Amino acid sequence: MPDEQPTPDVDDDGPLISSYGIASAVCGAVAVIAVALAALIWTQHREHTDELRHRAEVMQAAAEWTNVLINMNADTVETDLVKLHEGTVGQLNADFDAAMRPYRELVKTLNARTRGQVDAVAVEQTYRPPPGQQRPPAEPAPELFGARTDTVLVVATSISENAGTDKPRTVRWTLRLGVSDIDGKFLISRLEPIR
Repeated sequence: MPDEQPTPDVDDDGPLISSYGIASAVCGAVAVIAVALAALIWTQHREHTDELRHRAEVMQAAAEWTNVLINMNADTVETDLVKLHEGTVGQLNADFDAAMRPYRELVKTLNARTRGQVDAVAVEQTYRPPPGQQRPPAEPAPELFGARTDTVLVVATSISENAGTDKPRTVRWTLRLGVSDIDGKFLISRLEPIR
């Protein structure tokens, strides 16, 4: 037998997928995963940033409203009460005169000159009602409004100088306010003094 030489197999073109093809597929999959992960991180970062901005605006609204309340003087009580009333919504708005009567009478009776400052503001709780529901079932009072209501704690100090007395009196305020987001405007929906 003559020396047989192997005949090349016409169907054998090498491996179906080369090592370069496998490496390219792996790199493509890693790139897709990296893009998806970057999009997820960016979305979460935006949501977190938006939440922080919203809370800052809520705390600012609570501080500004409280600042008007704690700086009421006998000369400005009526205009201050109008400004406070304009910044309310819901049941607090409807019962505003009754809710503010003690503050009004105190300022007028004492003929006080008051200056105060907000010491601390913090968001205690956030509530977003489900679509079609205005308040959570577990919390019957007070009513909550808008797209979202945040409960804010405000600590403030005011110094009152009453007519006819020599010594100024320091008043410490601790308030729990409901701040509702009504179409992008922050209004006070609850006022609860904490003793």
